[in-house]
Amino acid sequence: MLIGEVARRSGVSTRMLRHYDSLGLVRPTGRTAGGYREYSAEDIRRIFHVESLRSLGLSLRQIGRALEDPAFTPSALVGDLIRSTEDRLRREQELLERLRAVDASAPSGWQGVLRIVELMHGLSSPSAARRQQTVLAPAEDVRVPTELLAGAVLAESDPNVAGALRWALARAGGDGVASVASGVFSEDVDIRRRAVLAIAEIPGEEATAVLADALGDSDTTVRGHAALALGTRGVAAAAPTLVSMVVEGTNDVEAAEALGALSLEPGCADLIMSALVDELAAHTADSAVRIRLAQALVEMSGTVAQGVLRQLTHDDDRAVALSASALVEVLEGRSQDRTGGAATS
Repeated sequence: MLIGEVARRSGVSTRMLRHYDSLGLVRPTGRTAGGYREYSAEDIRRIFHVESLRSLGLSLRQIGRALEDPAFTPSALVGDLIRSTEDRLRREQELLERLRAVDASAPSGWQGVLRIVELMHGLSSPSAARRQQTVLAPAEDVRVPTELLAGAVLAESDPNVAGALRWALARAGGDGVASVASGVFSEDVDIRRRAVLAIAEIPGEEATAVLADALGDSDTTVRGHAALALGTRGVAAAAPTLVSMVVEGTNDVEAAEALGALSLEPGCADLIMSALVDELAAHTADSAVRIRLAQALVEMSGTVAQGVLRQLTHDDDRAVALSASALVEVLEGRSQDRTGGAATS
């Protein structure tokens, strides 16, 4: 069969058939009297063999090796193809994400496109200092996509860069909460922690609702971050977690301050006081816990907290009694300062 007919029946161009011949992949076994290439049935089968391997993504060099090297096993070939395909897909996914980020920013000109691309390159830098500088750089009137900031927030492990990203996300407005909320439900606990910290800095009811859901997280750190934020927002549901943080000594100072702020909300003071008193009764043998609970009482407003502290000055545990005495003096000093200030005015 001559080359033209082979091309017509196989769908492989005559130019490509000649290229296969020059590479030694498929050489026609015969020649006509006029010197034209003549392909046998075996040659045609080899053409289809080459085309099948090409469809898998092999280069012509790899195909030649596969056809001629007996030691070249299919498993090695498929393994190479899998790795190269995964690498290509990764590059394509990165490109897709960049294009989506540019599109989401709705740039009005090429200057805006270049700014977004520069931001993406900076955020992917191995240098934490470069990433932080990128976040804090002037925006040049180009809206930074919240999706881009949210993705960086959830992936960032450096505390300084993470803080800058949370600040930028809180300032970005738009769909900041929606962009990062998916991280609250991640199987990766580090991502959940980063997500809750980011949402804690975003005001609004939507953020508060997501934080309330995070109170049920299995991780104590996630619950703690959520409770601290909710306490300052006046959400009573945060009180049990905050009291537990005081008892366990986990960010107990911040938790006590949040309880103090929460106690100013209607109906919360009695709930919190009851919980603190119950914990004092439950930990009679643990002076460290009782001292932390006494310190939390200082943050509470009203005479009930002061009365409990005065009772603790007579506690059987000398360390607790001394701490309570010192805390009562602090409260009395505050009272005198307020009285003096009122008299002066």
